[in-house]
Amino acid sequence: MRIRVRRTGGFAGIERRAEVDTSGRPDAHEWQTLAERVVASGRGTPPAGVPDGFSYEITVDGRTVYAADPRLTQDQRDLVSRVLKEGA
Repeated sequence: MRIRVRRTGGFAGIERRAEVDTSGRPDAHEWQTLAERVVASGRGTPPAGVPDGFSYEITVDGRTVYAADPRLTQDQRDLVSRVLKEGA
């Protein structure tokens, strides 16, 4: 499973991208479960954010959903944090 996160906005307006391929990872099932929950609860169009807040484009195996601060679900927040931290 490929999980890609694109974060835009924020005070400085700097874009950040990262991607994680879960294939062969010992924790692949955990990543997949979290990603599936995020896709199932995500929006098909970018939501309105707040000034200087971040907007997120989350793509899991070709399916893209959108989220924005401050209305991220806990699952979205967890997945975004993990991908941006561990992704390349």
